[in-house]
Amino acid sequence: MTQIKPSGDNELLGADVAMREITRFEQFLGPENYRILQGLFKTPVSIAGLLLILFFIFVALAAPILAPPVTPDDPYKIPRDGFKSQPREMGSEWTKNVPEIPFWYKAVTGKDEWVHLFGTAQGQYDIYYGVIWGTRTAFKTGLAVVLSTLLIGIVVGSVSAYYGGIVDNILMRIVDVLFILPGLMATLILAAVLTPVIGRSILPVMISLIAFGWLGYARVIRGDILSIKERDYVLAARVIGAKDSRILFRHILPNAIFSTMVLASLDIGTVTLSFAALSFLGIGVDVGYADWGQVLAFARNWISSLNTYWYIIAWPGITLVLFVMGWNLLGDALRDVLDPRMRGKI
Repeated sequence: MTQIKPSGDNELLGADVAMREITRFEQFLGPENYRILQGLFKTPVSIAGLLLILFFIFVALAAPILAPPVTPDDPYKIPRDGFKSQPREMGSEWTKNVPEIPFWYKAVTGKDEWVHLFGTAQGQYDIYYGVIWGTRTAFKTGLAVVLSTLLIGIVVGSVSAYYGGIVDNILMRIVDVLFILPGLMATLILAAVLTPVIGRSILPVMISLIAFGWLGYARVIRGDILSIKERDYVLAARVIGAKDSRILFRHILPNAIFSTMVLASLDIGTVTLSFAALSFLGIGVDVGYADWGQVLAFARNWISSLNTYWYIIAWPGITLVLFVMGWNLLGDALRDVLDPRMRGKI
């Protein structure tokens, strides 16, 4: 552990400048990254978001223990207890395709046999199983789509802003044309076209979300790079003959990426909602796939009877809301921490 000390023999400076110890962890991260991390763990909003995200990470990792799969070859297939259309209440007896009983089950529920903890949906799909394994689907689709769109947007926006001229005009006109299309509607149409070609899975919806999801990142990163690329340290790098790739990835992007990263953290929840919406409409995955939108779709025919069958929409709906809320809280806190006007206040 080292200390920041005033240099020279200036006693007045030594009396006025506060002494602060710097840990090795701070030295390893660097002062700016350490400030960001410290701000995230000091903000109540970000702590709440992190706790929610950590909870869902635990559920996703422990899914085989929390809800043992009936068919190990296809764990994302929600098991069915028969084929009746009418939902069954919470705690009802499980008679067909009964999962193995995990070690925690009896201690938590006080029962020796599996029951439908959250009830069953139309077609006797177990809601609890769909909620648990749907967490993995949410992480898989949300992270994959956001990382892919983020990468495409950064590349397109960076090239457009750095080189300018005709390159900027061509790329940005493409972005403008695609922005004209209604986002969710365009995604739905493309997914509907891709589904017969690729087959019913999560891939058509993910490809469709990626195809139209990078546009916002490209615009944001382009604007930030345009404000940075004429700064003195960038001009100095050009004068000494640094390659364009080094200037862009070493000097410009690290200083222009923060706004885009905040947008990406918020978009994980948005992508999850969009995927659930398309799944609810019957686009993409097979019926019975462990996805929160698919579980919610089972409640469509029972909306008029939700006073009795409230659980078929409550459990997947609450789970989806909390998952999106976790990422939104984290994104809002990250935005505040990265805002230069908030320095010294967090």
